[in-house]
Amino acid sequence: MADVQGTPREVRKAAIASLFGSALEWYDFFLYGTAAALVFNSLFFPTFDPLVGTIAAFGTNAVGFLARPLGGIVFGHFGDRIGRKSMLVTTLVIMGVATCLIGLLPTYATIGAWAPVLLVALRIVQGIAVGGEWGGGVLIVSEHAPSHRRGFYSAWSQTGVGLGFVLSASAYALAQEVTTKESFLAWGWRIPFVVGILLTAVGLLIRLRIMETPAFRATESGSESGSESGSGAKKSAPPLLDVIRTHPKSILIAFGARVAETGASYLFLTFSLSYAAEVGVGKGVVLAALVVGMLFESFAMPMFGALSDRIGRRPVYIGGAIAVIVWAYPFFAMFDSRNPVLVFVAIFVALVIGHGSMIGTQPAFFTELFASRVAYSGLALGHELASMIVGGFSPIIATALLAWADASWPVALFLVVMGAVTVFAVAAAPETNPVVRKGLKDRKGPEREPEESEEPEEAEVKSRTV
Repeated sequence: MADVQGTPREVRKAAIASLFGSALEWYDFFLYGTAAALVFNSLFFPTFDPLVGTIAAFGTNAVGFLARPLGGIVFGHFGDRIGRKSMLVTTLVIMGVATCLIGLLPTYATIGAWAPVLLVALRIVQGIAVGGEWGGGVLIVSEHAPSHRRGFYSAWSQTGVGLGFVLSASAYALAQEVTTKESFLAWGWRIPFVVGILLTAVGLLIRLRIMETPAFRATESGSESGSESGSGAKKSAPPLLDVIRTHPKSILIAFGARVAETGASYLFLTFSLSYAAEVGVGKGVVLAALVVGMLFESFAMPMFGALSDRIGRRPVYIGGAIAVIVWAYPFFAMFDSRNPVLVFVAIFVALVIGHGSMIGTQPAFFTELFASRVAYSGLALGHELASMIVGGFSPIIATALLAWADASWPVALFLVVMGAVTVFAVAAAPETNPVVRKGLKDRKGPEREPEESEEPEEAEVKSRTV
C-alpha cells in the first residue's frame, strides 16, 4: 500500500499557504459579521427600531451562511474531481471581489431599498465562496501531513481562520480610532472592505505556489487503498451522492460536532458585541478582548491539534464542548459585571479553551472521517450544513431570546444545549486518529467488523498510516 504523505518541505509549504490563504479569506467573511454588529443596522436598516435593525443586520449576515452549503456542494464536487488547489484559488478570487464591492456599496440613504438588496446579494456570493473554502483549506494540509502529526499540521489551517478574525476586528478598531463617529459611519467603515482586495492578491500569489495533495494524486491514479479498478470506478457516481451513500454516519457526526463549535463561536464573536451595548460595556473593550482572545486561540489551535495526535481526537474535542457548557453562565455573568478585566477573562476562556480545543482538533478529525475520493464533498456537507443551520442563526436566536427575557440566562441555556449536542455526537464517533486507534486495538483486541458504509473510512485510515 502506497504512502500518500508529502515530503516535509511540502507539508510545511502547504501549512503556510493554508494559514495565509485562510486568514485572508476569513478576514473578508468576518468583516461582514463585525459590520453587522456595529454599523449595518443604521446604514442599511435606518427605519427600524435599533434592536429590530440589529436583528435585520444579523439576518443579512445569516444569508451568507445559508449560501455556504451551496458553495460546499459545488466546490466540493469539483474539488474531488479536478483537485483541491484550483478550487482554493477560485474561492479566494470570488471572496475578494465580493468583499471589495460591499465596501463600495451605496447605503439606504442613497439608493433606498436597493441598498439592502444588493448587500444581501453580495453576502450570498461571500457565503458561496467561503463554503467552498473550508474543506479545501483543510485538505490541502491534512492530505500532505503524516498521520502521526496530522492534528498539529492541519490545525494551522484553522489558525488562519482565527487570524482572519483578528485582522478584521483590528481593521475595524483602527478605522474607528482614526476617524470621528460621523466619519466612520460616512466612509470609515468601508476601508477594511476595500483593502481586502489587496490582501486577496497576496493570498492568490501564495496559493498558486502550492502542490496538489498526494492523497488526491493517489486517488487520481487509482492507487488509493481499496481501489481495484482504478480511478474510473472511483468516479462512477458524483462525489456528493457517493459520500451520502457511503458515509452517512460521518456526515451526521461532523454536523453534530460543529453545533457547539460554530454556534458558540458566533455568539462569542458577534452577539457579544451587541450584548455589550445592552449591558453598558464599551464595544471597544469587547473588540479588544476578542482580538486578544482570538490571537491567543489561533496559536493554541495547533497545540490542541498536537494533543489530539497523542491522546486522540475524541477526548480533546469533547473536552472543548464540556468547557462551553461549564462556561456558559459565567460568561454572561462577567459581562453583566461591566468590569473590563472580567470581560477579558470571559472571552479569553471561552475562545482559547472552549472553542480552541474543538476547532484545533476539527481538521484532522473530520478529514479522517471520510475517504480521499469524497473528502472535499464530505467535509463541505457536514461542515457547511451546520454553519447554515446553527452558525448563521445563533446570533439571531440569541438576540431574540435576550429581547424575550430581557436577561442573559436563556442565551446561556442555549449555549449549554449546543454543547450537549456536540458531546453526544462526538461520543458516538469512532476514534479516527490512526495511531491512537492502533494502540486501542493492540490493548483491546480486534474490533467488530465495520459496516458496509464504514469500509471507505477504514481503508482511508489505513492508507494514511505511516
